[in-house]
Amino acid sequence: MVDKNLDFRSDTVTLPTPEMRKAAAEAPLGDDVYGEDPTVNRLERLAADMLGKEAGLFVTSGTQGNAVSVLAHTNRGDEIILEARSHIYLNEVGGLAVMGSLMARTIPGELGWMRPENIRAAIRVDNIHYPRTSLVCVENTHNSAGGIPLTQEQMKADWEVAKENDLGVHLDGARIFNASVALGINVKELTKYADTVQICLSKGLSAPVGSVVVGTEELVKRARKYRKMLGGGMRQAGIIAAPGIIALTKMVDRLKDDHDNANLLENGLRQIKGIRIIAPVMTNMVYIDVSGLGWTGKEWGDACSKLGWKSRGSSPIIRLCTHYGIEGEDIRAFIDGIKKLVPKK
Repeated sequence: MVDKNLDFRSDTVTLPTPEMRKAAAEAPLGDDVYGEDPTVNRLERLAADMLGKEAGLFVTSGTQGNAVSVLAHTNRGDEIILEARSHIYLNEVGGLAVMGSLMARTIPGELGWMRPENIRAAIRVDNIHYPRTSLVCVENTHNSAGGIPLTQEQMKADWEVAKENDLGVHLDGARIFNASVALGINVKELTKYADTVQICLSKGLSAPVGSVVVGTEELVKRARKYRKMLGGGMRQAGIIAAPGIIALTKMVDRLKDDHDNANLLENGLRQIKGIRIIAPVMTNMVYIDVSGLGWTGKEWGDACSKLGWKSRGSSPIIRLCTHYGIEGEDIRAFIDGIKKLVPKK
């Protein structure tokens, strides 16, 4: 029985499963900074094996995971290439500039995908006046584009351009398992086109905290030192790593339920005049524009609140996320309720 968690704001609001709570209470512990926490070590090995990489590193969050990965790939003054609406560029507090003294070269994507010819054009030539291009960052699924999964072919095309130019590739794979489930392929078929990958455990996979960075032994060793520098030495971290093991072993396949519920939500909202779906619904996100109702984002949020739901949006463009704790019956009840609240035209 899943506790009702009627919250569209994000899949970060997921609550840990009873099995996760039990695993946290019973986890064998040690000092992770010394490499002696057996539960953390197990999680890191599991994640690396699942994604086809040599080593793993447990970190506090996706933002920290991206930060230590980017730092591991680069030197101060380098330039990195990112999609213009990527999470690393827009939503990580300028960390690449503050911590890495890095420049960002952004490329407008097509549903979150940077075309290889555009990456090639953005790579700096060797010139005394220019910074050195050292890294390409890819996001899959791409949040701001609508939770869009990038295909194996798209990942491969960008990887090949990067490698032709001796660049590293980092994958912000916070929701990479959503991508693999949506595309119906093994996650390794996506992650093999990246040198480092950050996966988030506390979104759709429902662990209470944490992410894992995976990659080569050398890059993960560098990332581990940066994690320590950023205050990420968590000591007896097995208590929070144990739910991550459950997340990876028990919660991946059920992401399809979230995708199905997002499609159910999309189909219901399409029936309401004045609500416009503004991005393809391919995983667990539905982006809508409610300006056709004459509503602001706050008015939408107020309407949801009347129905017992949480939703966010300061503008009429709103992201709705489905996740563990939301069932099909909840979506149907929400659609019935919101139909009664929208202005009659």
